[in-house]
Amino acid sequence: ERAMVRIDMSEYMEKHSVSRLIGAPPGYVGYDEGGQLTETVRRRPYAVVLLDEVEKAHSDVFNVLLQLLDDGRLTDGQGRTVDFSNVILIMTSNLAGEPGDFFRPEFVNRIDDIVRFRALSEDDLVQIVDIQLVGLSKRMSDRRISLDVTDKAKALLAHRGFDPAFGARPLKRLIQREIGDMLALALLQGRYGEGDTVVVDTEMTQEESAKKGDGDPVDGRVLVLR
Repeated sequence: ERAMVRIDMSEYMEKHSVSRLIGAPPGYVGYDEGGQLTETVRRRPYAVVLLDEVEKAHSDVFNVLLQLLDDGRLTDGQGRTVDFSNVILIMTSNLAGEPGDFFRPEFVNRIDDIVRFRALSEDDLVQIVDIQLVGLSKRMSDRRISLDVTDKAKALLAHRGFDPAFGARPLKRLIQREIGDMLALALLQGRYGEGDTVVVDTEMTQEESAKKGDGDPVDGRVLVLR
């Protein structure tokens, strides 16, 4: 983990941001500080560098990356050559479609391998629900209160938090709104105390209970605390 360097490329959307990456030239502000990328690798030549959401970077940044990918080295703002031959470079992107539809051919041609991830399914989100609930369970455990979320409740969260366009991001907000906020209110009202177990379950709304016929098993249900 100490050898991992993460750089958020959304911070390099402007033309002048190249200087932040490799260091400002002589006479400019920040000249003595070095670049975020070059200075880090100069100090730690054996590193894993993660360029997160690389597609958000300015086109001039890609010119710098071309040199890095081609020669395995960069010249920083102070004129020093920084060796990247022992660096593993990983770039992430949220772009749909082919890389060549967005990136220049000479850039794509310098990438050793491209790993594609399939889109999340609703079944995947059920597993992500468990991961997201760990933090909430930990906070309740600190109060000596247990949290038990039923399978039906998890299925409902996965169903409502599923968005093919945005992946799992809406799910985190949904869990906070539907469970976190309800728990906070219940604790303020004194409904639960040390040694209690809070069960998060689902129940049909009165409107849906009055309806007949089959339907989606999670439609018309709401989360409740027991």
